[in-house]
Amino acid sequence: MAATTVTAHRASLSPRSALRRASTSRPMATGLLLALVASACFSTAGTFATSLIDAGWSPAAAVTARIVGAALLLTIPAVRALRGRWRPLLAAWRTVAGYGLLAVAGSQLAYFMAVSQLSVGVALLMEYTSPVLIVGWLWLRHGHRPRPLTLAGTGLAVAGLALVLDVLHGVSIGAVGLGWGLIAALCSAAYFLLSAKPLEGVPALTLVGAGMWVAAVVLGAACALGFFPFVWSSAPVHLLGATVPPLVPIAALVVLTAVLSYTIGLLATRLLGSKVSSFVSLSEVIFAILFAWVALGQLPAPTQLLGGLLILLGATAVKADEGRVADIAVDPAADLSSAAEPPPADAAAAPAPACRA
Repeated sequence: MAATTVTAHRASLSPRSALRRASTSRPMATGLLLALVASACFSTAGTFATSLIDAGWSPAAAVTARIVGAALLLTIPAVRALRGRWRPLLAAWRTVAGYGLLAVAGSQLAYFMAVSQLSVGVALLMEYTSPVLIVGWLWLRHGHRPRPLTLAGTGLAVAGLALVLDVLHGVSIGAVGLGWGLIAALCSAAYFLLSAKPLEGVPALTLVGAGMWVAAVVLGAACALGFFPFVWSSAPVHLLGATVPPLVPIAALVVLTAVLSYTIGLLATRLLGSKVSSFVSLSEVIFAILFAWVALGQLPAPTQLLGGLLILLGATAVKADEGRVADIAVDPAADLSSAAEPPPADAAAAPAPACRA
């Protein structure tokens, strides 16, 4: 009789559970789409920055132009988005400062320092271990122990990333470079964790704009103090088979790889959460290879295609695991005892039996 009651109750709950799962899947699908668009925007930064560097620009100058231009472009929209409500932004100054210092400026500075000591492939591989760091942080800080499917997806994603970046060729490893690579990974993890943090009354556009200004000040100070050489040139730039003024790749860096990528990426992370969005962001290296294929005719190697497939499988596994957790949360197992036949009066004070999902 009890089993029949529980089964009937589950059946009666299934339409509501299905409706809640459907309402959850819509923002999840939107978040996945936004995360892929943000990754595609981020992936073009290498091509545009390389065109400037080949024309005589230093990497620090190209990055600073990108961040300062984005800060200027976002100033008016960020202020208008506040609609005069400055108090929430001032109350969230720690998050804003952390976003600008770590998510924008820190990741850029640490990556360039890592590249100066390591091969590009190893430096990128270290920076993109941020999803692993996020899984560990959620476990240690919030008790979210990773499930086997998440661990399997993490392993697939890291292995695929190593194949895509072809880290086995031209490997250069040093203690200083590894240290900077770890800092870059920590800053990348901070990007997703801070982006996922809800800020009441602070629009996404305002957070990105304020963060860009913090990063611009930090990058400017780093260049002024001589941490990075700041060299720029007005010479024409060769980009996508054409000769253009340097303002063309700078505009692309500002609009596409800073304003759009950071804003869309923040919105995606708020919908997906830090863990899933960090794994989806690994698709950036796939987009970068495809963009180089189309723009420069650089055909990806078979091992890189295999690595891209492993990254997608790993991200899919993590996403599927998140879906299983969501289903458990949606299924109100704890309500089964309360929906069963009412207990006798003398048993009203007895504790309800525990239910496992």
